[in-house]
Amino acid sequence: MGARGARHDRVCMSSSSRSSPCSAHGLLPDPEPDSLLRARPSPASAPIHTWPAGERPRERLQHAGPQALAVRELLAILIGSGGRDGSALDVARRLLDRGGGSLRELGSLGFQELRAVPGVGSATAARIGAAIELSRRVAAEEAGERPRIRGPQDVHRLMAPHLRDLSHEEFHALILNTRHRVLRDVLVTRGILDASLIHPREVFRPAIADSAASVVLVHNHPSGDPEPSPEDRRVTRQLQEAGRTVGIQVLDHVVIGDGRWASALPEAVGRDREVPPP
Repeated sequence: MGARGARHDRVCMSSSSRSSPCSAHGLLPDPEPDSLLRARPSPASAPIHTWPAGERPRERLQHAGPQALAVRELLAILIGSGGRDGSALDVARRLLDRGGGSLRELGSLGFQELRAVPGVGSATAARIGAAIELSRRVAAEEAGERPRIRGPQDVHRLMAPHLRDLSHEEFHALILNTRHRVLRDVLVTRGILDASLIHPREVFRPAIADSAASVVLVHNHPSGDPEPSPEDRRVTRQLQEAGRTVGIQVLDHVVIGDGRWASALPEAVGRDREVPPP
């Protein structure tokens, strides 16, 4: 091995406590805070294609991996290119500011809210929405087999990644087989929960089609407080009665809050649980 290669190995070995692997030019950089991006020699307002190749987010991802990029740089890659409203990094900064610096808050924004950010058009809003939804599905996915529902905690674990940050209510039905494994997640309604707007056939038609043994109802409270309302309990009773008619049991109606869940079953008054830390 030549002296140059030996020097490279010594650099890598002497820094073995770092988690980042070695590249052809030495150790890869750690992810940089978004605040450090302002110190880059290339101004963020300049078009990114005019930056040195080693400073561009896309090239940095190719050579250092996505874990080495700051959140704003990852967003800039989704945005693609800037325009009259500044570079892709400028637009990414505005998006993060709109979400209060939180990816969860950013994920709660609707399509039109994303489009309202200067520099974000329909195509960019669609890409960001798709990326956020993919991250939610990764978080909810269980490898190997369908998730099994043993109780409300399992419902929260499965559905909270999608429901907890929404700015509107969504009412879902989890269709279960005889072993309480989820066959399908059916979106029944979107908007304020109202018994007059929820027809039992929207819940039980897919359940019958899938030869379901039971269903679990679940919806979110955008306020973060999962305490069931009188209307929540009325919807539960209505669907329990319909389930008895068709022979499909309603096992539970779980209300998702921010870090908490509650059951809207009539016999579960006061059953409000906080999710334990991992």
